[in-house]
Parts: sequence; C-alpha cells; structure tokens
Amino acid sequence: MSGRRSSPLIAAAGRTLAQLKKQADGVRAELLRLRQTVAEARREFSGTQVAQLRDANEQLVLSALQAETIADTAVNNLSELARSSQRDALTDTPNRALMLDRLESAIAFARRHATRTALLFIDLDHFKGINDSLGHAVGDGVIKLAARQLQAAVRASDTVSRHGGDEFLVLLAEVADESSAARVARKILRTLDTTNTVGGHVVRLSASLGIAMFPEDGDDAETLIRRADAAMYYAKKCGRGRFALHSDKCSSGSAQQSMDSSPRRSRAGDDLDLAGHEPGPRNLREANERLIISALAAQELGLQAQKAQHRQMELVATVARELRNPLNPLNPLRTVADLVKHSRTDETLSEHVQVISKSQLAYMSRLAEELIDATCAGGCVFPLERSTFDIAEAIRLAVQAVRPTMDARLQHFEMQLPPRPVHVNGDSLRLTQVFSNLLDNASKYTGAEGAIALVLAVLDESLTVTVCDNGIGITSEALPGIFDLFVQETRALPLRNGGLGVGLAIARDLVEAHGGTIVGGSAGRDCGSEFVVTLPLADVHVASQVK
Repeated sequence: MSGRRSSPLIAAAGRTLAQLKKQADGVRAELLRLRQTVAEARREFSGTQVAQLRDANEQLVLSALQAETIADTAVNNLSELARSSQRDALTDTPNRALMLDRLESAIAFARRHATRTALLFIDLDHFKGINDSLGHAVGDGVIKLAARQLQAAVRASDTVSRHGGDEFLVLLAEVADESSAARVARKILRTLDTTNTVGGHVVRLSASLGIAMFPEDGDDAETLIRRADAAMYYAKKCGRGRFALHSDKCSSGSAQQSMDSSPRRSRAGDDLDLAGHEPGPRNLREANERLIISALAAQELGLQAQKAQHRQMELVATVARELRNPLNPLNPLRTVADLVKHSRTDETLSEHVQVISKSQLAYMSRLAEELIDATCAGGCVFPLERSTFDIAEAIRLAVQAVRPTMDARLQHFEMQLPPRPVHVNGDSLRLTQVFSNLLDNASKYTGAEGAIALVLAVLDESLTVTVCDNGIGITSEALPGIFDLFVQETRALPLRNGGLGVGLAIARDLVEAHGGTIVGGSAGRDCGSEFVVTLPLADVHVASQVK
C-alpha cells in the first residue's frame, strides 16, 4: 500500500521538477538576453564616451600648443622690449639711460677699489654738411659706420654709446692713468680718420674728442659728461681731428686753460658766425622761448612713452607668467592628455578627466578675455553698444555669474534693489562686467562664511551701486593705486587664484566710458572694503522723475 501511495507522489514531484527546470532555463535565457543587452549598451556608451574624450583630448592638445606658442611669443616680446628700451634704434648701441647706469656703476667700482675711469666725448667733424648736402639717409649711414668703427677701436669690456645726433660717449671702465686714456683716444681718431663709401657717396670722416677722468675731473656721472663735452669743444677749437684732456693738455701742445671757463659755442652759433650774421637779443629771446617750449613738450612726450612702454612690458611679463604656470611638466592639460588613454574602462577617471578639461578650458578662455580687456585698459576706448535698459537686470546677471563662487565659499550675500526699474543708457554687457568684477573681487578677498552686500540707490539724476564686504580690506598704502593695472598687495596674492589682476582697472575704465565714476575705500587691514559706482540716469527716466 505504501509503495502504491508513493508512486503518485514521485510522479508529481517529477512533474514539478520538470517545471522548475523549464522555468530555470527560461530565467537563464532571460539573464543571457539581459547580459547581452547590457554589454551592447556598455559598448555603445563606451564608444560615445571614447569619442567625446578623443574630441576633448584634441581640444586640450590644441589649447596647450596654442598657449605654449603664446607664452613663447610673450617671453620673446618681453626680451625684445627690454632690449629695445636700452638700445639706440639707429646704431644698436646702449642709449643714454643704459650708458648712465654703466657709468655710475664704473664710478662706484673705481671708488671702492681706488682705480680710475675715463669718459671720452666724441663729436664727428663736419657732420652737418654731410647731412645737409647728401641727405639724412647718408647721414644715418655715417652714424652707423662711426658706431661700428668706435666699437672696433675699444675693448669688449668698454662701452660705446650714442649720446645724440653725431655725438658718442665711450666709457673706459678701468684705465691706469691719463696717458692710457690718451692712447685709446689716438687709436679712435686714427680709426675714424678714413675714407668710406656710404650710399654711393665717398665720405671722409674725422672727429674731435674730449677726455674726463675719475676722480680727477669729477666724482659723479653728470660732471664727467659735462667736462668731457667741454674738453671736446676745446679740442675742436685747437683744430679738427684732435683730442684734449680736461686737465688742459691739448694734443697740439697749446697752453693750459680751464675747460669749464672756456667759451662754448653751439654748432648753430658757429654757422651763424661763419655766415657773418649775429642774432639780436630779441631773436635770441624768441628762439630761447621756442626751445624751452619744445623741450618741455618733448619731455612730456618722453614720459608718456616711457609710461606706455612700462605698462606694455608689465602686461607682457604678466601674461607670460600666467601662461607659463599651466604649462609645466605636471600641468593639468598634459595630465589630462595622459589620462585619456586610461579612462576608457574607468568611469570615475573619465568623469575626473572631463572636470579637469572643462576647468582648464574655462581658465584659458578667461585668461584670453582678460588679456583682450587689459590691452584696452588705461587709455584705450572700449567699444560700447548703447541702449536704454534697467540697470537691475545687469546687476542680476552679474550676481548670477558670481553666485556659484560665493556659494562654494559659504559666503552670505544680500542685495537691495528698488521696486521700480532704474533706466540707464549704456552697454548692458559691459556694465554687467563691471558689477561682476566688483562682486568677484569682493568674494575673492573675503574669507569663508564672510558677508558681501550690494545696494542700488537712486539719486536726483544719477544712481549708485555699492558693493561692500568684510574681507581682508585695503591698507592706506595700497588704496591710492587699487585701480592701476597689476597693482596688488603682497598679502592678497595667495587669494588671487590666477588671472591678470586687471579687474578693477577694467571696471574703472568702463564706468568712466559710461560717464560715471567709481571710488574704493577701506578702513584698513581686515576691515573689509567698499566700492561705489555712480552712473547718470537715462534721459527718459530723468524726464519721468521731473513729471
């Protein structure tokens, strides 16, 4: 009985087992299908990701190459600017400023070691006749020829400088005595006393030369130049192609007389005497007034040119430093290029690569924008596309641009805007840039959990936008120059986080281009800062206010 009962149970169990196997086979097939689907999706996703990474890599490599080219060009331009600022454009010899520096260094060395230094003042004879009769091109050729001959006649350690026009200075940094300086003078005069062909014309050169010795004839650079010049005119009076020491020894053996007390005539005066004309006091007074006015104008132009050149050199140097920083062997750009080939199978690494890529590309883009604006700052005119708009919209866009930075630093931000529109006539994008620069500056120099505020107020015919913070503040020494290019306190450098340091200078120029003003203030170190922008209201808004 028990055997017959167990047979149906065994048969039922067999059927159940068969059904379970069938279900298991179905589950296995479904799992296989899902696995194939996942593999296909992974392959498809991986291919898309690899393509994106490949594109990003190409962009990064191109950006790195372009940045490196820009950096090399900037460094070369900086070197060329530094060199050109110290060299005479025509002869490529040291200019007055560099010669003066070397003369002062030679005097300091001779004073410390109780040695002598000689300064030779050289003037080409009859150069005015060459220039007037043969033209300025031939005259320039004669000047360059004389410079080469002077350099060939002295040692490599000596300095030949074009002092101006057809005048040259030669610095003999170390000489034993006056006789040694005299030997060099004779050699120079023999070298110059030659016949040459310049611009198809045969030219015979000669020169007059004066010598001043340190310490016998003067103990400073200005005195030595003046007395060497006086000695040269004394030699010219004794006869062309001669030299004289300031100690009154003329090469022709004439009697001694004081160089400082000997009358000096200008080349223009000599020409007048030769022509038999003597200018009257009135003409001399008028000519003197014109000379003074011209000298003052030339001095002002020279100062402006020096300031512009100095600003350009600072800009090139700053750009070169900023572009060199991300191009060292451990820079993020090249790191990304190396990581791309390893990121195909690592999703976390690929995300990291993309973050670095976006960050560095944003950095290069910001640097390029600041470079373009920096070239306009400090005197150039920014292009403006004017329209009448609500200034609050520009402020909101600026806040939107800087808000992520403030949030990342957990900074508290408050903004007060009037309930009604405040219209101005100007370039909305440029004014957004002004407020963005001010807010970014405030966030940059305010610590974590610090406070930043922006207040827009309307006056009778103008508006004011005040941006204040409780950050590191501005010292009284740095406050007068905060709107200058590249001016920054040392303690603020660690917080700068890259860039060219031109934000406030650009903001000032843009505000002034809109007919407004911007002022900055601070109670001192760690007392925060405040910047107030004042802009005129649009005519339509003023009219509505009057009504």
